[in-house]
Amino acid sequence: MNYIKLRDSLKDFTIFSLQDILQDDPSFHRRRLNDWQNKGYIKKVIKGFYIFSDLALNEDVLFEISNRIYKPSYVSLEFALSYYDLIPESAYGVTSVSTRRTYKFITSIGEFSYKTIRPDLYFGYFIQAYNQKGFKIAQPEKAILDYFYLNPDLKNEKDFESLRMNPGIFFEKIDTKKLMDHLKIFSQKSLRDRVSRFLDYLNAQK
Repeated sequence: MNYIKLRDSLKDFTIFSLQDILQDDPSFHRRRLNDWQNKGYIKKVIKGFYIFSDLALNEDVLFEISNRIYKPSYVSLEFALSYYDLIPESAYGVTSVSTRRTYKFITSIGEFSYKTIRPDLYFGYFIQAYNQKGFKIAQPEKAILDYFYLNPDLKNEKDFESLRMNPGIFFEKIDTKKLMDHLKIFSQKSLRDRVSRFLDYLNAQK
């Protein structure tokens, strides 16, 4: 397989792996990937995963890449909260949750970090479509709960204030019934108490 054929066969891929190429050409030799990297045709994201060098990088593309390089995972935590305008600034790097171990990739196109959640808590996400593609991202309610679950030190008014969440935006975007229904699945009294205190704090700020 030459580069032109590779480009054509993978034209619909945002990110591709050696296995993707081998499905099309079982005789493909991986040394060609090194040659094409040296020529600037492709870039390695992490071991075994590549993008075409002219790929336009934006938030949607980075989200899709984050899903692909560490499965199963979905975008959540700080980056999802920023995506929904629930916190005022963007997180550094794409933050996700996974049932696999906590891990971080520092790559030439950005940082991708993953925090571990229990398998029974791997829910509350959806596929956000873009340009005939898509990525998995937490519902805003689940992003809140994932964040509180993985940050047990968020306990009091001072901690809540540090999040700088706008109460008006929060109650506009968050379905509190769905939030509480999801919260039951966590089966963690300390989390339930902290989230309840947080909601009381936001209500007092309105």
